[in-house]
Amino acid sequence: MSFFSRCLISSNGPFASLGLGAVRTATKRAGGTVHNHGGSPGKRLGLKKFSDQFVIPGNIIVRQRGTLFHPGQHVKLGRDHTIYATAPGYVRFYKEKWMRGFRSFVGVVLERGEVLPREEKSRGRSRYFDLVNLNAPASPLRTSTIS
Repeated sequence: MSFFSRCLISSNGPFASLGLGAVRTATKRAGGTVHNHGGSPGKRLGLKKFSDQFVIPGNIIVRQRGTLFHPGQHVKLGRDHTIYATAPGYVRFYKEKWMRGFRSFVGVVLERGEVLPREEKSRGRSRYFDLVNLNAPASPLRTSTIS
């Protein structure tokens, strides 16, 4: 079979004019890769208790990465920047001047109408001024001696 006859037989393909014969092309596009592979589930960060909500010691008020909110009265800052209550009361959010800007604070007040920051000169010190351990076991009311 001569070169000329081979070119006439394979004249069906897209490269027939070059004498290469039929070239197979894909009938489906290739699937690309997924960029983020689904990721991990959300961490459920944010406010858990809002202003004027009642909290008890240990209740989580804010879950955060970094200190968006800073601890005020009757709250503590956890190792992962979680703010939680240390005394029973009502949640209050407030801002204070800090250096050249403002800083957001979270605190717990003991009465519903109270505001933070607390004016200690006019209202006196708070009843839990960080010296009372609320988790300490209560002392027994009666001591009975068996004789």
